[in-house]
Amino acid sequence: MNEIIPILDKLAFLSFVVATMFGTGLKLTLQQIWEPLRNIRLVILSLVANFLIVPLFIYLLLQVVPVTEPVKAGFIIMALASGPPALPKLAQIVKGNLAFSTGLMMLLMFGTVFYMPIALPLVLQGVQVNSWDIAKPLILLMLTPLGIGLVIKAKSEEIALNFQAITFKISNFGLLLGLVVRLVVHFNEIIILLKTGVIFVCAIFIIFSFAVGYLLGGPGIDTQRVLGVGTAQRNFAAALLIGTSNFDDPNVVSTIMVTSLLMMVSVLILGKKLTEVDQGQGAKIESV
Repeated sequence: MNEIIPILDKLAFLSFVVATMFGTGLKLTLQQIWEPLRNIRLVILSLVANFLIVPLFIYLLLQVVPVTEPVKAGFIIMALASGPPALPKLAQIVKGNLAFSTGLMMLLMFGTVFYMPIALPLVLQGVQVNSWDIAKPLILLMLTPLGIGLVIKAKSEEIALNFQAITFKISNFGLLLGLVVRLVVHFNEIIILLKTGVIFVCAIFIIFSFAVGYLLGGPGIDTQRVLGVGTAQRNFAAALLIGTSNFDDPNVVSTIMVTSLLMMVSVLILGKKLTEVDQGQGAKIESV
């Protein structure tokens, strides 16, 4: 059983990321992805939120809140790792701008490739980060399926539509399987974090990050929601790579995994609430 769980976790991650990116490509064009990024103000605010405000806030917070060094390292790595692979899916969940989410994800991921090797050694001594190690999964698992989807969409609208339903189901399956597997695997770590009070740092991390992204993501509510969840959900793949390759203490990786899991669950709950709000507003408009 212990051998099957890691396989299921990898299967869930791969199916979720590849299907999400392929499905996103089937729905959009390069022009649609590029268009939101022409808003220079929004791009700059997105970079400032993810690469300056959130990391600085978490770093200062950890100087005040008493946590162990491995837990502190895990939080700092998460704060510096931006560009969640799940952002297009999260945008769908919160009824955000899908094109902006795709462009923002790629922008933040490329930023992380160059940002982390410079920033991380400044705040965590002895940590080594290779840019190519971060870039490889970005190219293989995300840009490649996205590009294939975009080509199919450009060549045949009918074929793209036929594939969309399949990729949507696979993406949802991967997301659900991944959440269940990680809840099972990290249940004890979650209990420990609850007992030690570290879970409250996770909560502050998530709430602050979402608030910063949402407030800086205007003027449209669809871009506010995307930047909100895109800032609150960090790049756990890049964070996990750095955590496993630089630290022997399992608490570093546990902090990264649990924080990422709680971020995902929080966004799913938020998405449900926002959907209810949208439905309520729609009902009011119809009644008027």
